[in-house]
Amino acid sequence: MDILISTFVALLIVLDPIGTAPIFMGLTSGMSLKHRRRMALKGVGLSTMILLVFFFIGDTLLEWMGIGLPAFRIAGGILLLLLAIDMVFARQSGLRSTTDREQEEAEHKLDVSVFPLAFPLIAGPGAITTVLLMASSPVEPIISIGMLVVLLASLLVVLVALISATRIMHLLGETGANVITRLLGMLLAALAVQYILDGILTGFNL
Repeated sequence: MDILISTFVALLIVLDPIGTAPIFMGLTSGMSLKHRRRMALKGVGLSTMILLVFFFIGDTLLEWMGIGLPAFRIAGGILLLLLAIDMVFARQSGLRSTTDREQEEAEHKLDVSVFPLAFPLIAGPGAITTVLLMASSPVEPIISIGMLVVLLASLLVVLVALISATRIMHLLGETGANVITRLLGMLLAALAVQYILDGILTGFNL
């Protein structure tokens, strides 16, 4: 049960529904409430498909590329640590942000569900790394099923946050959202360091 709770917390931190909500509002400004909900449903649906693919083929992918679990834990931990640092400083990470040209293109599109919502805002490198780490961890089948449920539950939280983006911003404001993001970033930084330490200990058989 502890591993499921920690995985759920890690996913929520990486997916960052509170931080994604204001970005979604900006991308869909001027759209009707109905269209916003359609974009949210489609974006979360697509990102769910992306993450499920990596969840089910994570082990196979690592084996095919000749990457050992210790090496991936270290690399994944470093990647998540970089994301955590940007979250602590409340700035848009290169792992979850778009270039100026990409942002300009998205602002002129009526459908932002695929890009940049599904990728890289939801199913970005940080989320994919976390899911791969989940999938590659040696656990019992019942725990694997629990992790799948946790993944779907986390994405459901993101969907609720996107649909309720207007209410969230009225309630928290930009400052409140940044405070929460900073706190979550601290937790993610600790988790990332733990991934790195686990990879080092396993790799050197310590």
